[in-house]
Parts: sequence; structure tokens; C-alpha cells
Amino acid sequence: MKRPLKRSNAPIFWALFGAGGMLSALFGPMLVFITGLAIPLGLLLPADTLSYPRVLAFVQHWIGKGFVFAVIALFLWHAAHRIFHSLHDIGIHAGVGAKLVCYGLALVGTVIAGYTLLAIGF
Repeated sequence: MKRPLKRSNAPIFWALFGAGGMLSALFGPMLVFITGLAIPLGLLLPADTLSYPRVLAFVQHWIGKGFVFAVIALFLWHAAHRIFHSLHDIGIHAGVGAKLVCYGLALVGTVIAGYTLLAIGF
């Protein structure tokens, strides 16, 4: 007699991990270059590219909000999943508590990012 399959929430976390990993691989180096090197050193872009009025206008548009939210949320979930599975490598046998801390912090960061972006207005 076959036993019924046990439901798992692992695919949800793996999907967020994979999406965050892809986004961080594709956009992470570009974001570091633009915000850390190109604009402060005046390379390729004008010095006022990241001025307050321009960035505010970007995050007040729904496309800008979506991009910023996706980057923050998916980077957080990717980091949470990687940290949770790296605990075993450093000798900590992660249980439910570690899972709650890692994924809970990612959830809190995602909610804070969403609330903050909505509070900025459109």
C-alpha cells in the first residue's frame, strides 16, 4: 500500500533562492559598479545620476518600485537560503529555530521594503 506524499514548502524557498541567485548574478555586479564606482568616480555617467530628486522620481514610478522591491526581496531570500544551508558547513546543525531566524529575517526585510516603497507614494 502506498503512503501519501508529504507536502513540503521547500519548492517555495528554492524558487525564491533561484530567482534571487539569478537576479544577483545578472544585476548585482552592475549595481555595484554603477553605485560604487561609476557614479562616485564620474565614469561613464554624469555625477547627478543618483541625485535625490532623480532617485525619488525613479522609486515613485510603479516600474521603479517593482524593480527596487524585486532586487531587495529576492536578494534577501537568496541570502537567507544560502546562510541557512551554510550553517551545516560551519558545524551548526540547523533546525527549525535556524530556519525561522533565516527565513523570518528575509520575510521581515521584504515586508519593510514593501512598506517603505509604498510609503514613498506614487
